[in-house]
Amino acid sequence: MKAIMYGGGNIGRGFIGMLMSKSGYDVTFIDVVDTVVDTLNRDHSYPVRIVTTEGHEDVTVDHVSAINGNDQDAVAEAIAQTDIMATAVGVRILKFIVPNIVAGLKKRFKESDRPLNIIICENLMDANKVVEGMLKEQLTEEECRIFDERVGLVEASIGRMVPVQTPEMQDGNPLRVCVESYGFLPVDKAAFKGEIPEIKNMIPFEPFDFYIKRKLYIHNMGHATCAYLGLYTDKEYIYQSIADPQTYSIVINAMLESAMALSKKYGVELESIVKHIQDLLLRFTNAALKDTCKRVGGDPKRKLSPADRMIGSSLLCQEMGITPVFICAGAAGAVYEYLKEGELEQTEENALKVLAEVSGLSADSAIAGLIMRFYGLYASGAPVSAIMDLANKLRREHLTDII
Repeated sequence: MKAIMYGGGNIGRGFIGMLMSKSGYDVTFIDVVDTVVDTLNRDHSYPVRIVTTEGHEDVTVDHVSAINGNDQDAVAEAIAQTDIMATAVGVRILKFIVPNIVAGLKKRFKESDRPLNIIICENLMDANKVVEGMLKEQLTEEECRIFDERVGLVEASIGRMVPVQTPEMQDGNPLRVCVESYGFLPVDKAAFKGEIPEIKNMIPFEPFDFYIKRKLYIHNMGHATCAYLGLYTDKEYIYQSIADPQTYSIVINAMLESAMALSKKYGVELESIVKHIQDLLLRFTNAALKDTCKRVGGDPKRKLSPADRMIGSSLLCQEMGITPVFICAGAAGAVYEYLKEGELEQTEENALKVLAEVSGLSADSAIAGLIMRFYGLYASGAPVSAIMDLANKLRREHLTDII
């Protein structure tokens, strides 16, 4: 059996490619980094280190090879012949790999009528629709018809946390990836064409929208809130940030706000979502992972966009009749970091401009109002305890049902 992993980075090697290999597939990675391509083709294996606070376990991933993404003919041939495919290249890179995928699909359509399922492992809302639109722009009308019949664009929820790999983590091997032990891959069951492939730890689920929202509005939002509070208090690592009692309280309450909204929206028992939150908070404390606040809080512009973790979760709460007090405390930290990264003055005017232009929030909206209450504390250099006190005060005012 053949599999393609488009993207030989941390998620590609440290999660998806590993699961494919352990499921019996010969995995071909497609990447443009010469070191990755050459080393995979030389060794046909690479190491993954699963790290915990108690120690680590080394796992060898074998039956692997690679193709340079600049070789479109070779990429197209591989896509034409593969049994399953996945992408993990990053949202900004997707547009650059589309021509290669299109070339592969065109070749495949001419040579075979076999379906192809592409598991999309990108942090992107409605990733299947976005990718479909990008691909169909370069297909003929007839090819679009065949595409609809034979190509499954399968959204995935990437829960495994993989930090930026340092030389210390690589431990003498540039392909080594250090990851946490969590390794489940929920995917959209309804999106598959033909038989669903058997891949280790892959969990087909329907309706899948709940899983996507849970990942973005609980995991990603809570992680980001922890990161922005950590950056604000000069913490380097996530485990250092979550160890602060005030930060922990803000993060868990923000996650609970999203949990209540998701429970109401999808009819999922709140207890099961709370258990997921407890597991996430424990995973945030993994010091061996050495995940930095800078990485998790990076690209605040994307994280403040209308459908993403900070604002999207706030809007869902509002829709479900829940006031997102603690989420807005985290969102204010994102606004503060956005202005700081852009070397812009920390003023109310600039903050409101960010909320309008990046988040699509008018100055008189309820969510913008909450965010600005907290932003004033960040801008004045107030301690996290003051942010927590304001959150508790606003919670009482709005009667939000938070533990």
